Amino acid sequence: MNNFQIDILIFIIALLSTIFFTIVIKRVLIEANVTDKPIVTEHSHKAGTPTMGGLAILLGILLTSSIYFTNRYLMIVAIIMATAGIIGLLDDLLGLKTKEIQKKVRNIYSTPIEMGRLMLKPGEEARVATEKAKKDLVKYLAEKKVEIVGEAPIKSEVEESEKIIAQIIISLFLLGSGAVSSSVLGIDIGYFIIPVVIFGIVGAINAVNLIDGMDGLAAGILAIASSACAIFAITTNNVDGALPFIALAGVSFGFLALNRYPASIFMGDTGSFALGAGYITAAFLGNVLYFALIALAIPIISVIVSLLHRAHIINLPVEPLHHTLNYKGLSEKKIVLLYWGITLIICILALYFYHAFII
Repeated sequence: MNNFQIDILIFIIALLSTIFFTIVIKRVLIEANVTDKPIVTEHSHKAGTPTMGGLAILLGILLTSSIYFTNRYLMIVAIIMATAGIIGLLDDLLGLKTKEIQKKVRNIYSTPIEMGRLMLKPGEEARVATEKAKKDLVKYLAEKKVEIVGEAPIKSEVEESEKIIAQIIISLFLLGSGAVSSSVLGIDIGYFIIPVVIFGIVGAINAVNLIDGMDGLAAGILAIASSACAIFAITTNNVDGALPFIALAGVSFGFLALNRYPASIFMGDTGSFALGAGYITAAFLGNVLYFALIALAIPIISVIVSLLHRAHIINLPVEPLHHTLNYKGLSEKKIVLLYWGITLIICILALYFYHAFII
């Protein structure tokens, strides 16, 4: 078979196997009662949807790489994804345990009131999360300005520092493979490639994990970005570099078949960790890092906005940015389509300008 036929075959195998595994995993998760318990009031209707569906993504990429095991890059991407997916799975399993129960309240007063960091308009609901909000609740209950309308179970989570350490370990697997070139943007940076890889793995995992908050949002963006990276690699005669992205596009589109709005399964940290790590690994191995970062612009911007919020430089009513848009009245479906559309436009423009002005 020629390269084009191999690329098509790999995409089809990744796509169909992931669809199959997603259907199977979904049934297993429902039987095991491994389901989502949303803490965002607007997402309460998603309660009961199976999570940890990223297991299907892992099975899809592992099957694809085992069938075409002669491509070293694809094998390394699959190994890194499996490593990251296992770490994400542990986080998901811990999340099945409830840490605390937070109150949900509604403003029944005639004017807006400040609840923690939020400004609640008359009739609006919110979760009482911060210490300030809990103090405000006591005051407003006494003044009969709010009423308790429900409770939200808050999942246990791994400490941020522990997550970062685990993600650094994933980067050591990639560095240990010896397959990463020390050249970045055509410049040989020698041993400085070590912190670059570590930063890349940690950054990509957190970017994809952050964007995974709405039906099909992360899977759709990764499907578009991976497809664009594959096209970029193919059109620059980088055949080996294209194959991992083709497989990533296949598993992303495959999972999207059941994860698109309204989603019947969520990927969880198992999937977001695997996709983030796999994507940036493919970028390093295929030496298309600069284009891959451009294609992943939306998740990267979302991380920057969240960091600015946490540093108190800007103030979001709800974090991350896509939840703020939802809070402001934009529907989930429109937000997802907006993010997909912007990602697609960025990728098309990047491909056009590269081929029009650089080569």
